[in-house]
Amino acid sequence: MEAKSNQSEYDQVKADLQALREDVAKLTKSVADGQKSNISNLRDEIRRESREALDHVRQRGDEALNQARDAGSKAVHSVEDRIEERPFLSIIIMFLAGLLVGKMLDR
Repeated sequence: MEAKSNQSEYDQVKADLQALREDVAKLTKSVADGQKSNISNLRDEIRRESREALDHVRQRGDEALNQARDAGSKAVHSVEDRIEERPFLSIIIMFLAGLLVGKMLDR
């Protein structure tokens, strides 16, 4: 009778161990799925933040380019206005600048 009791206890322990294995497998799968979901969410967040940063940098670059373009345009118009105001003086200044550059290149 004791042998049947021991066998029954052994079978019960064996069944409990099998149930424990299955529970651990389910828990491992659940944790792995949760981590995959977290990784996916983090990846999406990184992509979104990267796009936002790129858009911000692009906007700042466009603003800087427009400012530089405006400054260059203003400088060109200013030089054109001065040449129109004093054409003879502008020719003399250009002639002297050419002579200076020529002397510097001769050395």
